[in-house]
Amino acid sequence: MPSFQESCAEQIQAQTIIVIHPGSLYLRMGRASDLNPHTLLHVIARKRLIGGEVHHDPFLPPQVRKTKDIVQDVEEARLQVSHTLQSCLQSDGRRRYATPPQQIAAFNRRSTAETISSTGSEWIKPEDDVVVGDEVLYLNPNLDYNIHFPYKRGDLNIHSGIGGSLTAVLANLETIWTYVIKNRLEIPLKDLRHYRAVLVIPDIYNRSYLKELTTLLLCKIGFGGCFLIQDHVAATFGAGLGYACVVDIGDQKTSVSCVEDGISHRNTRVRMDYGGGDITQTFHWLLQKCAFPYKNCDPNFKLDAMLLRELKENFCHVNLDICGSQEKTFVVRQPKIPSQKYIMQVGDECIVAPLSLFQPELFGVTGPKAVHIQKRSLGEPEDPHDENYLRETSRRGAKEALDPVAGGGGDLDSLAQGLDVSGVVGPGGDEDIVVDAIDSVAPAGARDMDTKEFVVGPEQVLGLDQAVLQSIDRCPTEDLKRKMYGCILVVGGGMKFTGIGTWLQNRISLQIPYMFRAEQLDIITTPKEMDPQITAWKGAAIMSCLESAQELWIYPSEWEKIGVKILRERALFMW
Repeated sequence: MPSFQESCAEQIQAQTIIVIHPGSLYLRMGRASDLNPHTLLHVIARKRLIGGEVHHDPFLPPQVRKTKDIVQDVEEARLQVSHTLQSCLQSDGRRRYATPPQQIAAFNRRSTAETISSTGSEWIKPEDDVVVGDEVLYLNPNLDYNIHFPYKRGDLNIHSGIGGSLTAVLANLETIWTYVIKNRLEIPLKDLRHYRAVLVIPDIYNRSYLKELTTLLLCKIGFGGCFLIQDHVAATFGAGLGYACVVDIGDQKTSVSCVEDGISHRNTRVRMDYGGGDITQTFHWLLQKCAFPYKNCDPNFKLDAMLLRELKENFCHVNLDICGSQEKTFVVRQPKIPSQKYIMQVGDECIVAPLSLFQPELFGVTGPKAVHIQKRSLGEPEDPHDENYLRETSRRGAKEALDPVAGGGGDLDSLAQGLDVSGVVGPGGDEDIVVDAIDSVAPAGARDMDTKEFVVGPEQVLGLDQAVLQSIDRCPTEDLKRKMYGCILVVGGGMKFTGIGTWLQNRISLQIPYMFRAEQLDIITTPKEMDPQITAWKGAAIMSCLESAQELWIYPSEWEKIGVKILRERALFMW
């Protein structure tokens, strides 16, 4: 039991640590002592130069032009999900039934809007050249402002348009984050040297971006210290788990990896370019097929985009006991326009949209979906003893250890002894290097594991269940695979649908390798009764106050003197 003085010291420390979890749609930021973070749209609007180019980042992943092939592929995927649902049973054993879309469309065509208030609110006319967060939604669209989301698909939004350079994106991040620090956390920027920051980063990270973000926190914004933590690792801390296969579904990306004792196994990491925003666009496409009564709805318009997101969150579910058509009401509110109330019917569209995570061909409405894995380092000029150096020297040591002419033995003990790289080790200790060295003498199939792409069939996209199965299959030992099947943690805001955890459990249990079928398959969707959107933020806050975390902090003087080399020594992940 900690003493009263220790508890007070921990509380004071927590109040001076700012935890930052940036996402493609929302930013979550708060003190480590806060119960919940401040959450706001992670967006900035900047006044356009006279005659300057127009740039508006969308509030939803944009739809692609629907060619005949795209429409056919998406329609086939929809029919496939519909047929699957028709073969399902309700909880009382009866077969499910569905109302034909044509019947629902006939009702919706007759539905007319009812005016429920005479005038809407006003658009805001800002006094400043910069608008941040939720206020951007109510910024008059006729004003000359460009809109930028600094993150896209779970990483920095670098593009060739206006505000798309790395310098511009970092400047936008600095403006948004300092705005929240000043206006939400009420901390004067001049006092930040007395505060430290924890930044939650993507599980699959870009090393050059991490370098720039660390410089931003320590040298530009002016924190007195910082450290970085991967979102999946933070999620296990937030859920109070020692290990888990973490499934993180955000607004624009879905990522999976296996985490054990605070380490995310690199070979198990995968990220797909789809998330809650793509489900919203798919839901809108399905609603249009049954004559969505709000005919002027434009997903490219920010308020309509947020309305569609709200309809998805309120209407969508994976409850197989709900069959046939259901009547729903919604209200369209926009500045200067009377609010309109609509009554509409919906059917299995509300289940099909969430299940697009398992049939991602439905995401064809928002274009092709890339699959990302963690690539090896390309080399960092400032860090001569980087991952490449460690790998090459450890392989040389391994070869000498196994070469009988050189006097080395062939067992693993002598192999490990041949890996003393002049005292240079990665953050995971000697073990990381030993694994690399053993890879160099392992069979080709095993050696290629961490450059091998996740497998998808021809013309297919990697579905959520397949990503989980393949991620677990890449764990280094059978025992670890068994543990991961027993603990699958779902976090993020993109999969908050009633019953979808059970669907994921059923999909995986049908495909689980025979040797693991006796294990209890456990899917955790609301760890500690917590909103899964803040699990990673909460975990980073908890971790920052641990006594063992004191060794992770990087201070401005160290960063300016040593640079990225210190990330290799202090980071929780293999640099």
